[in-house]
Amino acid sequence: MRTVVIEPDGGFTVAQRAEPVPGRGEALVGIRAAGLNAADLQQARGDYPAPAGWPPDVPGLEIAGEILAVGDGVSDPAPGDRVMALIGGGGHAERVVVPADLLMPVPPGLAWAEAGGFPEIFSTAWDALVLQARVRAGDRVLVTGAAGGVGTAMVQVALASGAQVVASVRRPELHDRVRSLAPAGRTLDAVTPDQENRHGPFDIIVELVGGADCLERIALLRTGGTYVIVGVQGGTSAPLPMFDLMLRRGTIIGTTIRGRSHAEKAVLARSVRDSVVPLLSQRQVRVPVDSTYGLDDHVAAYKRLAGPGKFGKLVFLP
Repeated sequence: MRTVVIEPDGGFTVAQRAEPVPGRGEALVGIRAAGLNAADLQQARGDYPAPAGWPPDVPGLEIAGEILAVGDGVSDPAPGDRVMALIGGGGHAERVVVPADLLMPVPPGLAWAEAGGFPEIFSTAWDALVLQARVRAGDRVLVTGAAGGVGTAMVQVALASGAQVVASVRRPELHDRVRSLAPAGRTLDAVTPDQENRHGPFDIIVELVGGADCLERIALLRTGGTYVIVGVQGGTSAPLPMFDLMLRRGTIIGTTIRGRSHAEKAVLARSVRDSVVPLLSQRQVRVPVDSTYGLDDHVAAYKRLAGPGKFGKLVFLP
């Protein structure tokens, strides 16, 4: 099979690899779509290695495709089923072996590009906002970096939970596209970072950008509010205004999914399958696709991934 491979210098190439064989409890998936994520670039730089048991030099954290074969002990899903999954790596390829308990069904009629971009962003958003920050109807939520893949999912999960959402997007030309994420009858505010303080205080702030001044947003928290750190592409260190945090009796949560145990990931997959996939099926949430690429277009794909101005997901269509 063909697969993207990380080269020793941190670049990417396409190479031939032996087709994987599913073991007990696993399924072989023929990949129709695979999302790109910032973690792919971090892995290539050596900053975010793949968990044990996953290819160390093949990026790709989320896939969608058809079951080609299953190992012993797997009765559901079955060959021919349309599935998607958040995985530990190896997704930027034509095929991959996935533990069956990580697989979720692809809703009938959903385009492959949307399915391939769904697992990572909506698993991250559901886990951070609902399972950890405990978002509730009526909460006021600020999402930074809201035009990116995870940002668009955070906005939609917050809205689906009944929250009032402020989406912070540095580029004003993307504001209308971000506003279009709101379902009929709902609205959300799209602002630039320098306008955030006009819309607080917030019960939950979702940090998807990072940077040296990001924790200054703690001053925008409501008493008892929660600050959730999910992405730090803009910088991994920032001074903590401790007195502001103390005055607000605030909570800071840092979270990532990739390094969790298989059991934890299986529990999350089940929660997303039961609670979020139905929203996708009913089109109450969607996956905005910025652009799609073949594996041979990997240079352009990763360049676009590293650059600014994206709205939604970049997806390989192997």
